[in-house]
Amino acid sequence: FSFRKLWAFTGPGFLMSIAYLDPGNIESDLQSGAVAGFKLLWVLMLATIIGLLLQRLAARLGVVTGLHLAEVCNRQYQKVPRIILWLMVELAIIGSDMQEVIGSAIAINLLSVGKIPLWGGVLITIADTFVFLFLDKYGLRKLEAFFGFLITIMALTFGYEYITVKPSQEKLLKGLFIPYCQNCGTTQLEQAVGIVGAVIMPHNMYLHSALVKSRQVNRANKREVQEANKYFFIESCIALFVSFIINIFVVTVFAEAFFEKTNADVNGVCMNASSPHSSLFPNNNETLEVDIYKGGVVLGCYFGPAALYIWAIGILAAGQSSTMTGTYSGQFVMEGFLNLRWSRFARVLLTRSIAITPTLFVAIFQDVEHLTGMNDFLNVLMSLQLPFALIPILTFTSLPSVMKDFANGL
Repeated sequence: FSFRKLWAFTGPGFLMSIAYLDPGNIESDLQSGAVAGFKLLWVLMLATIIGLLLQRLAARLGVVTGLHLAEVCNRQYQKVPRIILWLMVELAIIGSDMQEVIGSAIAINLLSVGKIPLWGGVLITIADTFVFLFLDKYGLRKLEAFFGFLITIMALTFGYEYITVKPSQEKLLKGLFIPYCQNCGTTQLEQAVGIVGAVIMPHNMYLHSALVKSRQVNRANKREVQEANKYFFIESCIALFVSFIINIFVVTVFAEAFFEKTNADVNGVCMNASSPHSSLFPNNNETLEVDIYKGGVVLGCYFGPAALYIWAIGILAAGQSSTMTGTYSGQFVMEGFLNLRWSRFARVLLTRSIAITPTLFVAIFQDVEHLTGMNDFLNVLMSLQLPFALIPILTFTSLPSVMKDFANGL
């Protein structure tokens, strides 16, 4: 084992792990904490472990074949299944990008104390495209370093919230290692399904299989391929462990502070704190419903304005990083399935426009306080899209004709 070699292979796994930290994930985390307390932490852990195994298969496919998943699908499937797979993964990318752009817009709205409306925030996030192109021009290593910086911001901001709230460690460990959900109903079940869809992103397998191609590996040398597979797997383990810890921060903060709280409880605290957002929570005994926006507001009411702004900075980092990886995914999928050889600028502009258009409509016609339903729907949609990524990746990695000596034998 060599740390120097691990450092040389470090990058693709952290870019891939951004999808485990996008605003859709954060929303799923805070809602599962608020509606089920610590009871769904084991679902988050299992989903992350399954996600790691699937990412390992995706990385192996890219390393061994020198092709990413979309390119292998293009070569192996007939026209009709190929088009169906392409449409499904595009749908997943659009759904994910909608959450990411809306998340960034909400963060901008919170940081500007409501002065920049939701649609204004969406327009600002279009600038992501140009940031992405600017960084990409200076090489992948610079881009990887930038993503590492954004992950660090998320770890620090959500870690701050965790330290401030001080969740019960006993309940945390019980929630992680005992698969139970006492007194759970439809709402909790929907959150559990949403966690799976939010964590295991279908398009992320396409992305990871393409990112590993950025490292030079002599595929004629079996030992070199084995070494690359080993280091990419170690890097993926580290990256997903970091993302898992950040997700735990968010779930436990909301489980400790806001589980079984009513609107009246929060309204009283916000009134006492002279919060301008007190009207968000009607003075009734209905159970509190939170999303990314309301989550920031209630943190601000309970733990001071610093908690609100630090939360918004974390969400902005999550949104900015994941929109760029979503753009990357769209680029690889279009290249692989459709054999399109466009300029990078044209490809990025098209994939970004496809996702931005429906998001802009949502932002213009929907109030910032009422986006919870859309995010829940998009997370469940991700779960429904999973088979369309799982079937190809499980099939190809078990075929000796594709993987040669590295077929997994399932």
